[in-house]
Amino acid sequence: MTSITLNQIKYVLAVEKTGSFSAAAQECYVTQSTLSTMIKKLEDALDISLFDRKQKPVRLTEEGSKLIAQFKLVYRESQNLTELVQETKKDFFGTLSIGVIPTLAPYLLPMFLDDLVTEFPDINFAVSEITTSKIVEKLKLRELDVGILSIPIQDAKLETISLYKEEFLVYDTSKSKSTHKKYKIKDIDINRLWLLEESHCMTNQIETICNLQKSRKVNNNLTFESSSMLTLINLIHKNKGVTLLPKLTTYQNNLVNKKFLYPLAPPIPVREIGLAIHVNFYKKRMLKILQKKIMQAVKPKLDTPRNIKVVNPF
Repeated sequence: MTSITLNQIKYVLAVEKTGSFSAAAQECYVTQSTLSTMIKKLEDALDISLFDRKQKPVRLTEEGSKLIAQFKLVYRESQNLTELVQETKKDFFGTLSIGVIPTLAPYLLPMFLDDLVTEFPDINFAVSEITTSKIVEKLKLRELDVGILSIPIQDAKLETISLYKEEFLVYDTSKSKSTHKKYKIKDIDINRLWLLEESHCMTNQIETICNLQKSRKVNNNLTFESSSMLTLINLIHKNKGVTLLPKLTTYQNNLVNKKFLYPLAPPIPVREIGLAIHVNFYKKRMLKILQKKIMQAVKPKLDTPRNIKVVNPF
């Protein structure tokens, strides 16, 4: 029976990821000769070549491509076992990788992240700002521990935990509007409506709220696509445009001018923010810590109004 070590699998995955034996060695904190020797021993034991070393970057062979998914599964499950053992201990240490959607990260993270890393110095928090589709993909591949995003998400491999509901407000930079106006959806001028690019679930939500069936052009001859809320809001200011903003966004006083904010008439559209994890997620104590910190941070800022309608992110 062929013996395969976890280190050999780790080295194979590093080469597959980086496309380079030298870069993989740096990532694994070993010498290139050590990494190359261990992979060669594995190839000899399996009697196959995993990599085509003649290509730059290094690529998997046909045989290697057939095995790589299983290597990833074995390595992830070994990490899960380690985390499960850790969960039985009293000390908090280890890693927690978190993905946060871009329409949430700049506003939510500053509210709790510093306190979180200060209180738990032995936990390595790795936070990335990525879209909902990428979060879902990485959670299912076990490349990410937790996602913070709009829910619900319909996927049998994932579970979600609700954190809070956040209402949408109209942000209209036209000076002709009354400061006491309460918008109805039909009042929104869709010809002046600016949105982020379609990869963002918030764009899907706004299109649903405003009953938009297709892409629009703003200013007649301008088509706008951006992943940045900062860019979006700056352009709205320049062009007297309008959009819908989640409430937490409006606390950014350097970005949002409150005199342009208007509430929506009931039923008030809201997005529900939650945590998403894989069904086999084991870091339950860390998850509870994250959940508690977020809810403590947002509670003073948000009061869920009555007569609301949760808008699906998809």
